[in-house]
Amino acid sequence: MNYAATLAVLVILAFTFPLVVRLGTALGVPEAYSAAALGALLTLALATYLVRWQVGRHRVTLDRLAAARAQVTADPENPRAYFVGGEHLGTILLRLGRRREASEVIDRYARLGGARESEIVALREALSNAERRQRRAQGREA
Repeated sequence: MNYAATLAVLVILAFTFPLVVRLGTALGVPEAYSAAALGALLTLALATYLVRWQVGRHRVTLDRLAAARAQVTADPENPRAYFVGGEHLGTILLRLGRRREASEVIDRYARLGGARESEIVALREALSNAERRQRRAQGREA
């Protein structure tokens, strides 16, 4: 179902639900059942919205990753090629959980002549934080 259809269904439910509750009450259906049905519908709507939002955000991240990789492939010696929309390729990879790839990209970026030291330090710190979080998570699982 696309966004317009989802919105249309939610609008129809929003306008018809009070009428259905009144009709149900007139027919002897307790209001508790109506409230439970409303809660279930609201939960479904919220879950649909959150899933669509996360999928959209992930899609944007993958698009940025593809654009950054294309830039780096086209001009691997240009430090600015490692950035898309102000975000470094290594940061995008870390957000996607690809620490090994991020480490390789950060090392490659650090070897470039025009790379800023402050950016390199920030990227290595982000990599270190990601590795620390993974070790903590593995420690909890054990």
